[in-house]
Order: sequence, then C-alpha cells, then structure tokens
Amino acid sequence: MAKKNDEDKVRYSDKELAEFKQIILDKIEESEVDLKHFQGQLDHSDENADNESSNSFNMMEDGAESMNREKIAALAHRQRKFIMQLQAALVRIENKTYGICRETGKLISPERLRIVPHTTLSIEAKNSQSK
Repeated sequence: MAKKNDEDKVRYSDKELAEFKQIILDKIEESEVDLKHFQGQLDHSDENADNESSNSFNMMEDGAESMNREKIAALAHRQRKFIMQLQAALVRIENKTYGICRETGKLISPERLRIVPHTTLSIEAKNSQSK
C-alpha cells in the first residue's frame, strides 16, 4: 500500500497530535504564569489605590494610573482568551479534528500549527479572509 502524501491526509496521526498537544500544554503553562503576573499587578494596584490618600496624587497621575490599570486589565483579558483558545485546541486534539481548517477542510500545515497552535484556519483561508 502506498504511503499517502501530506496533501492526501485527512487528519494528523496520533503521534503528531501528541506532539501538538505537548506544544499546547507548554503554551498554556506559560500563559497561566503571565496571567497570574497581570492579576498580581492589578491586585497590587488595587491595594495602592486603597492605601493612598486622595491628596497624594494629582489628577494627571491618577489618569496615568487608570490608563496603566486598563492596559494591564486588557492584557489579562487577552491572556484569558488565549488560554481558552488553547484549551479548545486540546478538545479538538481529543476529537482528532485538530489541524483541519474550518474553511477549506484541508490540513493546516504543521509549521503553522507549531507557531500558532490554536489556529483553526490555514494560511490560504486566513489570507482569503483579509481580502
């Protein structure tokens, strides 16, 4: 029996899925560390806001602090969303549907999955969306 070309494959092998799973688990671990850091900054910022008298900061400094808190909150939100996308990718691995483009139905290149392991679109589909 002839070996299938990568283009003929309909899904990744269990061995390949195990490799992607480890990449995703590593990314989740890194992302959770980052998220805890952001949450710690927000908690620390809350403590400082509670401990400072209203006279100790002028309005400009208060505005800068608010902007900084908003940036950190946005980063924390983005990190939570990224973790959720990675967790969804783990579900696709368990279902053996991981790496299949949701637009074309073809396999997403392994190189792309190693770089963007939560993606559900091939480069071809992604590029056609941005047109």
